Amino acid sequence: MFDYLFFIALPYIAVTLIVVVSIYRYVTNKFSYSSLSSQFLESDELFYGSVPWHIGIIGALTGHVIGFLFPQQVLWFNGVPLRLYILETTGLLFGLLALVGIVALIWRRITTPRVRAVTSAVDSVVLLLLLVQVGLGVYMALFYRWGSSWFAASAVPYLRSLFLFQPDMTTIQPMPHIIKTHIITAFLLVAIFPFSRLVHMVSIPFSYLWRPYQVVIWNWNRRKIRGQYPAIKPLPSKESVEMPSDTTIRPASISR
Repeated sequence: MFDYLFFIALPYIAVTLIVVVSIYRYVTNKFSYSSLSSQFLESDELFYGSVPWHIGIIGALTGHVIGFLFPQQVLWFNGVPLRLYILETTGLLFGLLALVGIVALIWRRITTPRVRAVTSAVDSVVLLLLLVQVGLGVYMALFYRWGSSWFAASAVPYLRSLFLFQPDMTTIQPMPHIIKTHIITAFLLVAIFPFSRLVHMVSIPFSYLWRPYQVVIWNWNRRKIRGQYPAIKPLPSKESVEMPSDTTIRPASISR
């Protein structure tokens, strides 16, 4: 019963939501198709989380897409042990990068008051799901070896059966619960995608390719204040007022 719910009903519900809600959101509120960047609030902390996260998750997703599109070629490639070791190690490194990045981004939202203030409930749910998904991926890479091979041999036939509207769970039913949870979490992320900031992934700024160049002139020292909060200068007290060094105080003339 639960297998039918999570591996047949949930995938189609998730795809329906991502298509219908994404189109509706774009038509009714195009401005929300953005990551709503909070980089202007602080950039150094964001850098150390965003860079490893994007490198890691793009590498991991690319590996999944290649395995889905070319499963036979992946199995042939893994036929040589050395190539299998290299592929598995590369996937693990991308997973660890993504894990470090998502932990840093979550820590940033927890510890930075101004970023925490603009974090919505959907943001929190997405970050939690991403943490679980990446954590499960790293765990499987460490304790369920040769994931690239069993993904191509077992998960890909199931996923392709969904695309053909002939769902077949026979290849994934024997899998461990950890792997099944990883698949379910992926479908949940697809379902929540159109309600979150993740929609910026499909907002590709093609117009930037032909728009005129923009001239940006900075009137402050970026190196000194990058990533720093603006210092609040105390107001001068009434008792002591500092005068510029080149100011000369002359006695007022007395007229008779």
